[in-house]
Amino acid sequence: MTKLIGLLLILAMIVQIIKPLGWPGLRRRADFWKLAVLAFALWAITLLLRDLT
Repeated sequence: MTKLIGLLLILAMIVQIIKPLGWPGLRRRADFWKLAVLAFALWAITLLLRDLT
């Protein structure tokens, strides 16, 4: 599941660079870094939850 989420976020970053998604906060091509921060946060939360269980 985490690999699928990572793949989808990478695809969203590529699409954002080519043609902006137009979502609130993602209206410019340069906003792809926000998707990278989101991906890092999801990855960190997943790792923390895996350690707690």
